[in-house]
Amino acid sequence: MKRLLKGSTALLGLVVLAGCAVGPDFHKPDLPKGMDYQSAPRTATAGHGGTGASVSQTFQTGVDIPGKWWEIFQNPSLNALVEQALANNQSLKAMQTGLKSAWEQRRIEGAGLYPTLSVSFNPTRNKTSRVYSPVPNNNTWLYNVHTAQLTVGYVPDLWGGTRRAIEAAGAQAEIQKFQLEATALTMISDLVNATIEEASIRAQIAATQDLIASQKSTLALITKRQKLGDASQQDMVSQLASVAQLEATLPGLNLQLAQTRDQMAVLVGVAPNSPLPEFRLEQFTLPQTLPVSLPSDLLNQRPDIRAAQAQIQSASAQVGVAIANRLPNVQLSALPGQAVGTMSDFFKPGYGNWTIAATVMQPIFQGGSLLHAERQARDNLMQANETYKATVLSAIQDVADSLHALDFDADALQANQSAYDATAQSLKIAHAQLRLGDVSELMVLQAQQANAQARLALVQAQGARYSDSVALFQSLGGGWWNRNDLGMTPAAQKALGKSLVPW
Repeated sequence: MKRLLKGSTALLGLVVLAGCAVGPDFHKPDLPKGMDYQSAPRTATAGHGGTGASVSQTFQTGVDIPGKWWEIFQNPSLNALVEQALANNQSLKAMQTGLKSAWEQRRIEGAGLYPTLSVSFNPTRNKTSRVYSPVPNNNTWLYNVHTAQLTVGYVPDLWGGTRRAIEAAGAQAEIQKFQLEATALTMISDLVNATIEEASIRAQIAATQDLIASQKSTLALITKRQKLGDASQQDMVSQLASVAQLEATLPGLNLQLAQTRDQMAVLVGVAPNSPLPEFRLEQFTLPQTLPVSLPSDLLNQRPDIRAAQAQIQSASAQVGVAIANRLPNVQLSALPGQAVGTMSDFFKPGYGNWTIAATVMQPIFQGGSLLHAERQARDNLMQANETYKATVLSAIQDVADSLHALDFDADALQANQSAYDATAQSLKIAHAQLRLGDVSELMVLQAQQANAQARLALVQAQGARYSDSVALFQSLGGGWWNRNDLGMTPAAQKALGKSLVPW
């Protein structure tokens, strides 16, 4: 009875030990108090209530980010292109495979919680030397032995080292997941920006061509007046140089256009010679309302922050692994089997054999490697915490920069719109005065040049406002939690939205 009581007490002790895990437990870091994007309240941007890139944009604080945020630009060709990129982009496919590999590694670590079983069968034909006695019982020098052996091994996770290793592997898989989401967000943002840039470059090319045509008309007029003696050769040469300078900008714009379309093709996962839709600024609609997440929400929304959180969890678990490696460990084993002379004797009484063993191991001297491994793990944990803080600050800076860009680029667009309207009015007046004979043709051409230059600046400002809206959605995390376009099941998406349960 006493032996039974002692055995039960020892078993209970093992169960209690197996229920704990050494090392620090992971706790999700909180956002430092008082952290926000701006010191002043957010107000609507400059603009008007019409359509196009000149509309005023307002901000809604604390609303959710749509999963397919790029659809706010109301461009069907863009929507189709993004869906194609999500399905075909090779970088995303490579990272999806890497994520599967990381989850398999987590399952490999999880196998350490279970006993190991293996079976072996070893038939042998043996001859005994005549120096020795013949084999007992059969009185012969030749004999057969057929050995069937089952090997059972189990290492109780007394200190939780195995569970910490599982936790670390799971956290590494979570890092892979959020790196995949970050790559997808960057790819989508780059693709949307590329379509906006293409539209802006096309508009700039058209404005430059109109400006070149206007300058050439001016050159022709100056050349005519120079022949009549009303203008100097210096005037004609200066105007010729102005035309040449403008024409020299066209190859650069065409190069940017070609390279932008090449970038779009690669992002979509096709060769540069593949047909792609053409984009123009008038095909895009600037959203009049933009979401702004609370700073505390960024901790869950930004893939880079979530990856940094998972890195803290992995580093924390590795501290537990290092501590467990320095503590005593128990290995249990059992080897039941049978050894027979003929196959017909299998499973008959009297041929069985077994061994049950328990081994207790305590590291004593490893050259200090185990101690330094623990110190290294703790240093890695401190590094992960500091990296996390830097990542959070960088994320808040990204949102703040996007909000500043939305405000000031709206002001810039309004100023450029006013300048364009003024030059358009000036050109209209110049034409009217020309019909009355109050101004020369040269004055009209100069008004045309000013209007074309203002148009070029206006186009660039319009493209900047679209890109600013893209940057805001990217800085807020891109709404990846509201879509399932990377081959993840809804259950997996939901599970990864929470803290990882390591066992």
